[in-house]
Amino acid sequence: MANVLLVDDEPDFVAATREVLQTLGHNVDTAERLEDARRILGSDMPDILLLDLMLPDGNGLELLEELRGSAVKRVVFITGHPGIKSLVKNLSGPSVGYLTKPIDSRALIAALDGVHSDGAASPDDADESERKHFGLLIGESAAMRTVYEQIERVARTDSPVLVLGETGTGKELVAQSIHRVSGRAGQFVAVNCGSVSRELAGSELFGHEKGSFTGAVRRHLGFFKRADAGTLFLDELAEMQVELQAHLLRVLENGVVTPVGSEQEERVDARVVAATNRDPRKAIADRALREDLYFRLSVFPIALPPLRDRVEDLPQLVEHFVRVGNGNGAPARAFSEASVQRLQGYHWPGNVRELRHVVQRALIMSDQGSAELVLPDRFESPFGDPEQRQGLTIGRSIRDVERELIMRTLEHLNGDKRAAAETLGISLNTLYNRLNTYDNKDASS
Repeated sequence: MANVLLVDDEPDFVAATREVLQTLGHNVDTAERLEDARRILGSDMPDILLLDLMLPDGNGLELLEELRGSAVKRVVFITGHPGIKSLVKNLSGPSVGYLTKPIDSRALIAALDGVHSDGAASPDDADESERKHFGLLIGESAAMRTVYEQIERVARTDSPVLVLGETGTGKELVAQSIHRVSGRAGQFVAVNCGSVSRELAGSELFGHEKGSFTGAVRRHLGFFKRADAGTLFLDELAEMQVELQAHLLRVLENGVVTPVGSEQEERVDARVVAATNRDPRKAIADRALREDLYFRLSVFPIALPPLRDRVEDLPQLVEHFVRVGNGNGAPARAFSEASVQRLQGYHWPGNVRELRHVVQRALIMSDQGSAELVLPDRFESPFGDPEQRQGLTIGRSIRDVERELIMRTLEHLNGDKRAAAETLGISLNTLYNRLNTYDNKDASS
């Protein structure tokens, strides 16, 4: 873990950020002014400097020249102004980055990733980083290399992107990769459309004014404004209520939002990446997805391959999950070649997410004193139940198979809906919506 100096004059921000960093195991010093920061730097040089651009006694850039040749390995500027990127991107000296407020915890973790108290990345971390495309995606198969090429081509444009793929294939990681390559200065903001409540959907997406409805005690920035100059990831797009999709289409076409309770349009520059695990044509036929919205988003579709179509990537994925699960300082453990071959022989209906669960289960259940990890006799995931596979027969509709999968998952988990939603890779709201649909259909039949 790293020694961090956080220089910022907002007490609430400092307290929250320090808590996150300490939870991650970092040692944290704080300062409110340049004067205080110089005093700390003079006696104890940190590995990482998180530095507000505007401080009461000067500009954070003043410290940059003073740090040349020092032991500081990374400087990350913090600001409320997304335009900071154009200012820092060509700076020389220590590795320089930037974060814009409000800071997403994932962005903060990524900014510190790989730097340890010795001031350098550990060999394992460096090796892992080299094998991750865009720092996120793992795999060297031809199918994944096609995905990487598509990300590179579309990322630096402003075109919306539609990511298609089965549950657990890594659609959000693709969206994050597009954001990283794009160079956009704003945040990456992820929204699960299935978890946005019907009553507050407009407010959540587009914001609201103070007093616009009961409980609106202050002005609220919606997801679009939070992603201004950045990327907005709309997951489970087909779960968004259809009437709201019309408003989304308007934002995509005009680049403006109208907060609830306001008559004033506000311009936004949020690049939209959407995703769905449903067949878009089927979703359109079911009236779950507007056709005009689909065509607007599918200017550049990216189809993620299921894990069964890229089994050559499985050993590398397994190695990554084992490394993460072993933790820092823990004895190295691994699967035997026979176990890896067994993993490659499974059809993985839950894709990479299911593989991660199986590896985690093996890490927990295997003898802690043994260097070899042992797989369970059966993969007790509802995705891998042989009886379920028998249900995938020619002539059955996707909707019927989906219903059987959900009901068997609930049965397997003794009716625990929250655990079932997590296992299936869907939101709890989406699960309830599906169950209500089944109940209404049964009642009418």
